[in-house]
Amino acid sequence: MNNWKTVLRFLWYHRNYIIIIVTPLVFLPLPLVYPSSEARCGYAIILMALYWCTECMPLAVTALLPVILFPMMGIMKGGDVSIEYLKDSNMLFIGGLLVAIAVEHWNLHKRIALRVLLLVGVRPSLLMMGFMIVSAFLSMWISNTATTAMMLPISHAVLQQLKDTETQTGEHDHQAQAADNHAFELEAQTKPETTDERDAQDPVYEYEHDAQQEFRERAIEAKYGLLTKGMSLSVCYSASIGGTATLTGTTPNLILKGQMDELFPDNPDVINFASWFGFCFPSMVLMLVLSWFWLHFMFLGFNLKKTFGCGEKSENDRAAYAVMKEEYKKLGGMKFAEVAVLVLFILLVLLWFTREPGFMPGWATVLFNKDAAFVTDGTVAILMSSLFFVVPSQLPLGNYGYTDEGKNIKAPPALLTWKVVHERMPWNVVLLLGGGFALAAGSEVSNLSKWLGENLSPLQNIPPFAISLVLSLLIATFTECSSNTATTTLFLPILASMAQNIKLHPLYVMMPCTIAASLAFMLPVATPPNAIAFSFGHLKVLDMVKAGFMLNIIGILCINLGINTWGKVMFNLDTFPDWANTTASKP
Repeated sequence: MNNWKTVLRFLWYHRNYIIIIVTPLVFLPLPLVYPSSEARCGYAIILMALYWCTECMPLAVTALLPVILFPMMGIMKGGDVSIEYLKDSNMLFIGGLLVAIAVEHWNLHKRIALRVLLLVGVRPSLLMMGFMIVSAFLSMWISNTATTAMMLPISHAVLQQLKDTETQTGEHDHQAQAADNHAFELEAQTKPETTDERDAQDPVYEYEHDAQQEFRERAIEAKYGLLTKGMSLSVCYSASIGGTATLTGTTPNLILKGQMDELFPDNPDVINFASWFGFCFPSMVLMLVLSWFWLHFMFLGFNLKKTFGCGEKSENDRAAYAVMKEEYKKLGGMKFAEVAVLVLFILLVLLWFTREPGFMPGWATVLFNKDAAFVTDGTVAILMSSLFFVVPSQLPLGNYGYTDEGKNIKAPPALLTWKVVHERMPWNVVLLLGGGFALAAGSEVSNLSKWLGENLSPLQNIPPFAISLVLSLLIATFTECSSNTATTTLFLPILASMAQNIKLHPLYVMMPCTIAASLAFMLPVATPPNAIAFSFGHLKVLDMVKAGFMLNIIGILCINLGINTWGKVMFNLDTFPDWANTTASKP
């Protein structure tokens, strides 16, 4: 028995090496028995899918496998595969991240967060709403992980202050009651004691007071334990929800943009920053509101009068407000660097929105894109992010302070330096994006996408709304145990081929499934924000499953409501577009 345990333990500890070696051998018969380009490409995709799901190798390293496998299997030339790894969507991703790094580097996100929370108030229900609004807004522009990591300590500090104040208030009440009892005893000494009065001075009476105090402390502990769980989940969930609202908010959104340009090169820039925001922002707001109601019901009960009622602030509210105000004061006055970052950030967003708004010619159309789409969202992102390396972090007034060694600083550093970028830039995601584009290109060249689409053609008999709903549920379930990047990378080319074969607008299925890949709410390992909240909030897996299951349903219903209402009008989803009839032809 011990021998078996030793063997199993050895296999478990070395499972990654076993998966890396055994998986290619197990599936090797596929390209050998069926020596076609479709089977060879299918073999590469199965291999990458299993490596991604098990994470036996770093995700970015697995994403590089097409550079090895496609040329050696005769699917694509090495040069053609390599080109896929740095496309326009990657430039948009890099530019968006540089802006996010600048915002984080100068603590602008913390200033925005605390300012909004001070406006919202500190009543628990409104506090939860405030944290959700701020987390969602910030994660539209900076990473979901960074948002969660910043917001959770703030929320816990505020809740701890509320708890301490309530505990102290209870102790004061107890001491006041004891003083009243003492005064009563002094008065009683001047007159004969009755039986009832002797009972009141009995040790049992004191014991009851202590028991009441202990019961009160336990009730406060239980109340704030539940509130901490709710606040932790509200922050991490709203960060994931907020990331769906903008094209650069989370990686799957950019994967869809890249796959659309790769698989349907003739599409008239149907997915850009403005069109994505126009569709996804309303559904994000709807998801956020319904999520607040659900989390409020789970962790705070449901008393609307108590939640929104007016009245004087309690001592708890004032103490918690003071904590946030103190944190805000620590930031000091707004520095020149923060103002400069904010101005560049607002300018970038305005340029994104007005480049190609859809309802009127944008500035890029009038100035540059008269004959072809020369200027893209990626161009704008790189232009504005480059300015962070040009604009100084202080006004040129001559006194720039001293270095750590005490030397006088001759000139101010720029808003961003490459050292800061190098430390914070997740370069692995750039490779992940490229791996996805390479897979899509390989699927097209090998005709694997066409083969899969033909085999999924019986779905033509199912109503489109049902197809979208079922596929969204499938993706949302799959992404609970796999990274959202890997999930969208694997499924989007298949969905595109299926849509072509059943003559359905590709966005009708690709867009809901892309957003559904970000709705991983049920497990701590599903997303980094979930993992951070799990470690911060004293949560159990069951807490996350109970709260997250309903949020998954809410999210999927909101997405499908959007795609079947305003989405149909925005993207003309009732008709099969001409640009979807042909796919990218690869040499």
